[in-house]
Amino acid sequence: MKNLYLKISFLVIWTMTICQPNAFAQKLPQLGTDPVDEVIGAMTIQEKAAILTGTGMPGFNGITPVVGFVDKGRVPGAAGTTCAIPRLGIPSVVVADGPAGLRIQPQRPDDKNTYYATAFPVGTELACTWNVELVREVGEAMGNEVKEYGADAILAPALNIMRNPLCGRNFEYYSEDPVVAGKTAAAMVNGIQSNGVGTSIKHFAANNQETNRLSINEHISERAMREIYLRGFGIAVKNANPWTVMSSYNLINGTYTSAHKDLLSDILRDEWGFKGIVMTDWFGGYDGFGSISGGASSDVAAQLSAGNDLLMPGVGPQREAIVKAIKNGSLPEEVVDRDIKRILEFVMKSPTFKGYKYSNKPDLKLHARITRQAAAEGMVLLENKDHVLPFTDRSKPLALFGVTSYNFISGGTGSGDVNEAYTVSLMDGLKNAGYQPDKDLIDKYVPFTEMESKKEAERREKAGILSAPQRLPEMPLDAGLIEQKAGTSDIAVITIGRNAGEGNDRQVDGDFNLAGDEMQLMDQVSAAFHKAGKKVVVILNVGGVIETASWKDKVDGILLAWQPGQEGGNSVVDVFSGKVNPSGKLTMTFPVKYEDTPSAKNWLGLPEDDPRNVNYEEGIYVGYRYFSTFNVKTSYEFGYGLSYTTFGYSNLKISSPDFKDQIVASVDITNTGKTAGKEIVELYLSAPHKTIDKPAEELKDYVKTRLLKPGETQTVRFTITADELASFIENRHAWVAEAGDYQIRIGCSSLDIRQEASFSLAGEKVVEKDHDAFVQKKPVQELKFH
Repeated sequence: MKNLYLKISFLVIWTMTICQPNAFAQKLPQLGTDPVDEVIGAMTIQEKAAILTGTGMPGFNGITPVVGFVDKGRVPGAAGTTCAIPRLGIPSVVVADGPAGLRIQPQRPDDKNTYYATAFPVGTELACTWNVELVREVGEAMGNEVKEYGADAILAPALNIMRNPLCGRNFEYYSEDPVVAGKTAAAMVNGIQSNGVGTSIKHFAANNQETNRLSINEHISERAMREIYLRGFGIAVKNANPWTVMSSYNLINGTYTSAHKDLLSDILRDEWGFKGIVMTDWFGGYDGFGSISGGASSDVAAQLSAGNDLLMPGVGPQREAIVKAIKNGSLPEEVVDRDIKRILEFVMKSPTFKGYKYSNKPDLKLHARITRQAAAEGMVLLENKDHVLPFTDRSKPLALFGVTSYNFISGGTGSGDVNEAYTVSLMDGLKNAGYQPDKDLIDKYVPFTEMESKKEAERREKAGILSAPQRLPEMPLDAGLIEQKAGTSDIAVITIGRNAGEGNDRQVDGDFNLAGDEMQLMDQVSAAFHKAGKKVVVILNVGGVIETASWKDKVDGILLAWQPGQEGGNSVVDVFSGKVNPSGKLTMTFPVKYEDTPSAKNWLGLPEDDPRNVNYEEGIYVGYRYFSTFNVKTSYEFGYGLSYTTFGYSNLKISSPDFKDQIVASVDITNTGKTAGKEIVELYLSAPHKTIDKPAEELKDYVKTRLLKPGETQTVRFTITADELASFIENRHAWVAEAGDYQIRIGCSSLDIRQEASFSLAGEKVVEKDHDAFVQKKPVQELKFH
C-alpha cells in the first residue's frame, strides 16, 4: 500500500508538470494557429500519453470513489476533463454526465449561489412521445445548460436496446427496437449539438445489463449485433454526427468493446463514416475497480490501436503503459498520432477552445416548461374504462393513495441522475390545477413518507453511491378509513413507484411484480370505491416495465407516467385533467409475466459456476419481434397507447407494385373523435424468408401527426428504400433483400394493423457488403421460427 501511495503521488506530480505551462518554452506550434500535425510533432512522449488519457475522476482518489467530494474544477460535479498542454495552446475540455439532464454539483466552495440543472423526462419517456421534433427541442434545452454551465460535452444520449425488462438502466434507454432508438437518439444529438457543444452516444455496444457489467462476456451472433444492437447507433451516427462515441464495459465474443477493432474501426468508422472520437466508459477495459490500484489490467495498446482514442477518466498506470508501449514498439506512433489528432479536432470544436464566456445562468424557467410538455406527451394511457379519464370534477376531495403520490420520482439513479432544484409531486400537481387532495390522507401520508424517505437516504449513504434504490413501503391503512374516503370522494388515485439505476439490475419479486403491500392497497381501495360506485385510477411512476396483467382489471384507468422529470406532478395532471390529450405509445412490450420475455432464460449469464458469460440465445427475436412471430400473448404490445379521441386510417397508396429503388407509401389519418389529438402512425414490413429466418414483422418507420382537430385529416408519407428490405446474411457478410413479396402493414401498434399493401422485388438485391466481424469461438444456438 505504501508503494501504491508513492506511485499515485509521483503520477499526480507528473501529470501536473505535463499539464502546466513551460515558462522556458521557445516559440512552439499552437493549436488552432498551426497545422495539427505540427502540434502533435512538438509533443513529448509523456505529453502524448497524457493527451490520450483524462486527468482523473473528480471524487476519485485512485482506489475508490470519494463520497461527498466536491470538485473544485471549472465545473464542479462534472465527470472528467481532458489534459491541457498550455505550451502548445491546448486547453482542457470538460465532459459531464447525462442523459436526463446535466449532472453537476449545485453547491460550490466559497459560493453562495446554487447551480441547479433541469431534470428532463427520462429517455424512455422521451422515446414514448415518438416525436422527434419535440425530442430535438428537449436536446436544445439540455445543450444550452451544458454550454452555459461551462461544460463542453455531455455523456449522452444512451441508446442501448432494452433486451430485458430487468436492466437497471432501461430508464436511460429508448426502446427494444433499434429504429426508434436510433431516430430518437439522432434527434437528441442534433438538438444538443445545435448549441455548439458535444454529445457522446453510449454505451457502444450491447450494454444490456448492470450485473457484472465490468467483465460480462456476451456471446452474440454477428447478425443479432448488426440488426438489433448496432443499428440504432448507425442511424444516430449517420443522421446526427455526434462528436464522440463511448465504448461500453462489456466484452463481446471474448474482446472488450474498448479494444474491439471490428466495432470501433471497421464498422463505426469504415462502414458508417464516423469522424469523431471514441472514449472509454469510465475505467472501461478494467476487470473491476480493484485492478486500478495495482496497474492497468487492460491492454492500452490494444484499445488505442482498435480506435478507442481517449481513455477516461484517465489513471496513472495507463499513461505509464502508453509510454512503455511507444518505446518498445508495441504501440506504433502513427496510431498514437492518429488518435491524438482526433482528440485535438474534438478540442478545437469546443466552447472552451473558442473562448466562450459561459454565464452560469441558463433559462431554467423555459426549460421547466419544455420538460413539462415533453413529459405529458410521453405518458401512455394504458387503460381507460368507461372514459374515467379525463377527470375534470374539482368540487370534491380527491382520495390520493400510495407513498409515491407524495414523493414523486423524477428520474433514475447513478450517472443518469440530475441535481434539480425541485420535483413536483402528484399531490402538488393536483393542488396547482385546482383539485382538492383529501386533507386527512395528506396529514397521514406526508409524515410517513418523509420518515421512510429519510431512512432510505441514510441507507443509501451507508451502502454507497451505486447502491440499488429500494422502494418505500406502503403505509398501512385501516379498512374503515378507506371506506370513509370512498364515501366522500368520487375517484381514488393510487401511485405505484419504482426506481433503479447504474450498477444494479432489478428483481422480479417486489419490483417487476407488485409487492404484497402494494397489492393489498390496490385490492382494498378498489373494493371500497367500486362498492360505492366510484372509480380507481393507477399512476405508474416507474422507469421500466412492470407486471400489469394480474391486476389491471381491478382498476378503471392506468396512466403510465414513467419518470417524468422535475415537473412530473404537473405533467401527470395535465393529462389527468384533459389539458393534454395523451399521445404516447409504448416503445417496448409489456409481457403477461416476466418468464415470457425471450431473454429470461439466459438473463445475466450462464449458471452460477460461470457468471461472466451470457449467451444471447434469442438472437434477433428481441421484444415484439419475438411476441409477434411466436404468437405469445402480451399484456400491452409494442406501439400501444390510448387517446381521448379516435383515429381512422384510410386510403393507403403505394407508388408501385414493383420495387425498383424505393417505394413511397401514403395513408390518410383522420381524427374521428370529439377531441383534438395526435396519432402515431407505425409502418411495419413483413419480408420473404426463403433464405434466412425472419420475424413476422419489423418496424421500419413512424410518423407522429400534428395536433388534429375533430374531423381533420392529415396524409402521412413513408419512403421505403432497399435498406429497409434487407437482412444481414452472415456467411455472405452482406445485407441482402430477398426476392419475393413484401407486405406493408400500417397501424397504431404492432398488433393493431389498420391498412395493408403488397409489393414485389423481382430479384435478390445485395444492398451492402460489410466487414467480417464478431467471430464467435463457440457459436450460440439461436432461437429460430421457420
